[in-house]
Amino acid sequence: MINGDTGLVGLLGNPVRHSLSPAMHNAALQALQLNWSYLPLPCTSQNLKEVLEGLRGVGCHGLNVTIPHKQDVAGLCQELSPLAKRLGAVNTLIPLDSGGWHGTNTDVEGFLTPLGEPSSWQNCRGVIIGCGGSARAIAAALQGLGLASITVIGRRRDALDEFIQDLQHDDAPLTPCLHSNPMLASLIEQADLVVNTTPVGMAQHGEAQAFPLGEAIWSHLRGSAVLYDLVYTPRPTAWLSWGQSRGHRCIDGLEMLVQQGAASLRLWSGRNDVPVETMRRAAEAALKP
Repeated sequence: MINGDTGLVGLLGNPVRHSLSPAMHNAALQALQLNWSYLPLPCTSQNLKEVLEGLRGVGCHGLNVTIPHKQDVAGLCQELSPLAKRLGAVNTLIPLDSGGWHGTNTDVEGFLTPLGEPSSWQNCRGVIIGCGGSARAIAAALQGLGLASITVIGRRRDALDEFIQDLQHDDAPLTPCLHSNPMLASLIEQADLVVNTTPVGMAQHGEAQAFPLGEAIWSHLRGSAVLYDLVYTPRPTAWLSWGQSRGHRCIDGLEMLVQQGAASLRLWSGRNDVPVETMRRAAEAALKP
């Protein structure tokens, strides 16, 4: 029951009405007996600075950040974790005692969990579709797995170049590739892991039946390739449904959402007993029609 002592945590993004975060976080808060409420907080880019200041002013206990604000929020934080500074992208905000926000990123931890044993990915070829805020965390995660190559596919040369420049690492180099590159089909054909970080195929973001990069390019994908789609509405996406029908191992973004959310809640609450299974069940239940 919400009362005069109820604390606020929430999700900043646009859109946020489709998010499963409120369902899974509020289930966890109830299990932890924390008198907080987690709310979806739609916010335009134009109002982002004012909204952050206002939420800090009313004593908000913490925020998650999603599309399209992950990079813009980084520039509005009074303090950044080393990982958030490296990525230039923030998905978790923690209030500072001195005022303002500490920004960090739990997406890397959330993304890696479903992939299993890190050593099994050494010398594999990875492909990342998209070069936005979520893609930055994915690139950093893959750079830590010892892949033989990591290709980043983007539509705009300027955004892609900036992405590569910001995240390039000598021990795990990133290779840029534009959508229009004639070698794109060959890169997809050789991939062992393909990660879609774009909203293409999301039910609330245009055509839900759309495939990232279009449908035709996937016809020669090797049978052992793993498809990982950060989109989880619908579940499965059209792309992952296609992959499952052809025997590919397919991973959607739900477990990443659960794991990054649990990591955020640990940071906000200072508690290590966050009920991950409760969060997973609540997210799955919220997805059912």
